[in-house]
Amino acid sequence: MNFKDALTTLPQYVYPQHTLSKLLSYITHSENKAIKNLFITQIIKHYGVNMDEAREQNLDAYKSFNHFFTRELKPEARPLTQVKNAVACPADGAVSQAGKIEGGNIFQAKGMSFTAVDLLGGDAERAKPFEDGVFTTIYLSPKDYHRLHMPLTGTLKEMVHIPGKLFSVNTATTRSVPGLFARNERVAAIFDTEAGPMALVLVGAIFVSSIETVWHGVVTPPTAPSVQSWHYDQKPTALIKGEEMGRFNMGSTIIVLFGKDKVQWESEFKADKLIQLGEMIGKVI
Repeated sequence: MNFKDALTTLPQYVYPQHTLSKLLSYITHSENKAIKNLFITQIIKHYGVNMDEAREQNLDAYKSFNHFFTRELKPEARPLTQVKNAVACPADGAVSQAGKIEGGNIFQAKGMSFTAVDLLGGDAERAKPFEDGVFTTIYLSPKDYHRLHMPLTGTLKEMVHIPGKLFSVNTATTRSVPGLFARNERVAAIFDTEAGPMALVLVGAIFVSSIETVWHGVVTPPTAPSVQSWHYDQKPTALIKGEEMGRFNMGSTIIVLFGKDKVQWESEFKADKLIQLGEMIGKVI
């Protein structure tokens, strides 16, 4: 850990992470016009948010900062790839990592990895379909679109809420906190697809006030004391490729997992690449 990363990361070990996130949630859901417009205008200015893409461009139409943050885009702003057998990007953002799951391990940063078992809540059977498969980790910055969409058409089999910490998921913290994505609170959704099992893991972070899915609504908060799971065998939920599946109420990271010899990432799909929702990031083999 270099000195700059240490200054960013070490204080987070002592922060009251969930308390701070609850406080920011209260502020970002405030419908006080002065407060929400101040937050919105500052984010647009500081991060260069492209409001031309937003379906609603009048800031007064947003009830709260969170309403703005999870804004809908114009349909033509993110065209869905039409390439046969393409895997569509599930989010706007930057690729943190992409590659193979080797020996059950998922690469995080130089010298650090975490296991698929830990990422998926400690259940070896849940992680087994992804042995020797592929993964990608995509980071969403504050300027990005914060709804998440399906990379492939799939039928929901299970959703898992795994409680945990709320470290930041920025580059400095990713380089510094061992097992970061398997330590933070997260929601994993397991789907059956044409490429076999697919896991979409929505990872929380400090100041992420909630994670929600289209079939369940808000999953967190509250934070449960232990892992919770929901099974959908008796009530299957099917979502088509490109359809919204969830959202972050504030920004974070999504991790996508596929099984062995099921999907091949595009050659240019690698760490630090900027990507947009709907573009092709790989192909079903």
